[in-house]
Amino acid sequence: MRTKILVFATLVFALALSACGPTTINQAAQPMTRTLAVNGVGQVELTPDVAYINIGVHTDAPTAADAVATNKAHTSAVIAAIQKAGVENKDIRTTNFSIYPSQQYGPDNKVTATTYMVDNTVYVTVHNLDNLGKLLDDTISAGANNINSIQFDLADKTKALKDARAKAVENAKTQAKEMTDAAGISLGAIQNLSFYENTPPVPMMAGKGGGGAVDAAVPIQPGQLTISVTANIVYEIK
Repeated sequence: MRTKILVFATLVFALALSACGPTTINQAAQPMTRTLAVNGVGQVELTPDVAYINIGVHTDAPTAADAVATNKAHTSAVIAAIQKAGVENKDIRTTNFSIYPSQQYGPDNKVTATTYMVDNTVYVTVHNLDNLGKLLDDTISAGANNINSIQFDLADKTKALKDARAKAVENAKTQAKEMTDAAGISLGAIQNLSFYENTPPVPMMAGKGGGGAVDAAVPIQPGQLTISVTANIVYEIK
């Protein structure tokens, strides 16, 4: 009799525990949304209207004082030539000034002489590209002997980017329509939209030059600058 009561009590306890367990509700699986991803490209080509240039003066002398004095005189003349060409002071910025020794060695690896090198470089923003060639000539005549990293760019890319974005979206729409028409399906609402902009300046590398005047202005051709935008669009398809 006690055994039956114990078994009955165990069953009741087990049922009570099961009643306290989590309740599982079976829900119907949501239908998967079918999508189509396309990449559209829009490009706008424009003539650059600004240039960025590094113009420097390199001098050397047996003493640091002499090297600095010579460099100071030449750099002052170079900056004066840049200003005379119509470049404002806010568009002239010193980016490097350095002094360092260069030692010469004899056959026995002993130092035979020491020369001190001085470099002074200014970063110049030029808005009048028609005058760029003459500006370079004038700075070389004034003592510049290190001109490099000329880059052409647009001062304001706002409208160009707007036009390129519109072209990119239109290109993506055209691709999506062509593909869905070919597959016999329909486009639904846009699920996601993103842009990637590629607007690098156009570089023109120039090496070191020597002092002295030249017969004609340095020929400079800024060419065309390409503003490119990629539009990534994800559509629902039906």
